[in-house]
Amino acid sequence: MRFFSDNAASVCPEVMAALVHANRPDTAYDGDALSKGLDAAFSALFGTDVAALWIASGTAANALSLAAMVQPHQAVICHEEAHIQGDECGAPEFYTGGAKLMLARGAGAKLDAAGIEALAASIRTDVHQTQPAAISITNATEYGLVYTPDQVAAIGDVATRRGLGLHMDGARFANAVATLGCSPADLTWRAGVDVLSFGFIKNGGMTAEAIIFFRPELAAATRYRRKRAGHLLSKGRFAAAQLLAMLNGDVWLRNARAANAAAAHIANAARDRLLHEVEANEIFLRLTSDEAAGLRAQGFEFYDWVPGVARLVCSWDQQADEVDALARAIAAL
Repeated sequence: MRFFSDNAASVCPEVMAALVHANRPDTAYDGDALSKGLDAAFSALFGTDVAALWIASGTAANALSLAAMVQPHQAVICHEEAHIQGDECGAPEFYTGGAKLMLARGAGAKLDAAGIEALAASIRTDVHQTQPAAISITNATEYGLVYTPDQVAAIGDVATRRGLGLHMDGARFANAVATLGCSPADLTWRAGVDVLSFGFIKNGGMTAEAIIFFRPELAAATRYRRKRAGHLLSKGRFAAAQLLAMLNGDVWLRNARAANAAAAHIANAARDRLLHEVEANEIFLRLTSDEAAGLRAQGFEFYDWVPGVARLVCSWDQQADEVDALARAIAAL
């Protein structure tokens, strides 16, 4: 019974069907009809004109997004526990040509406007100090907490005032939208976000994520960077097919709601053990080593986050009987 990672979830049937349908000759790379339809499809979702590019991984999506806004001699302000800092093997620095990550703190891996402002204000503007050019936030965060539209807008105000780009790592963007019940627009461009890494693989996709440019002019150079990075897939229609299949009928939102509901059920059983409130599909709870071993002996798989804390992740396809069993097992500890 796997609660290890939503990366390990199955591919949803709509995506599988779309892949089969796309399995016919068409123009190569991103010249096919499906790839050409992405701008219109995502523009309709967000209610504004965007440029949308498929990409094969979240790491590449984040790194290419930042490279669109940051020069090698500049910096990105992010949380000290952000995925771009701790789990991407230096990819942001590599894709930006060496731009620095400036690390800030915040509970639950969330940044706030005041903290960003204080960090930016502490940097001299002379040539001896690296100047920030962008802010990157993660929604939902590495601890499964969500930024509200107002919180994003407050950070967006700092970015605008200081002339910084604003990137959102949305590996679990769908889960954040499902929790908040807001429109995708309210959580992104209306709040000042310039580029979104829109995650689909954790949410039922196979091998496709989306980079959404709310400043479409940023996409032009990124198309070249994508090619130079080895991410221009020769049969790109299969990536586009996945994204379009999950947008159709809001499959992306349906899947995220299912994952969130499973996490909420487990959280109710683990209330006194929770390290953070459960606002998306991740659960962090306090377990002794003996308790963790006992749960594993019952067949539950999960990740040891730090000593005394476990991370459980619910997927879109989590079976109800497994969720019930885990909730009962935690309650019985």
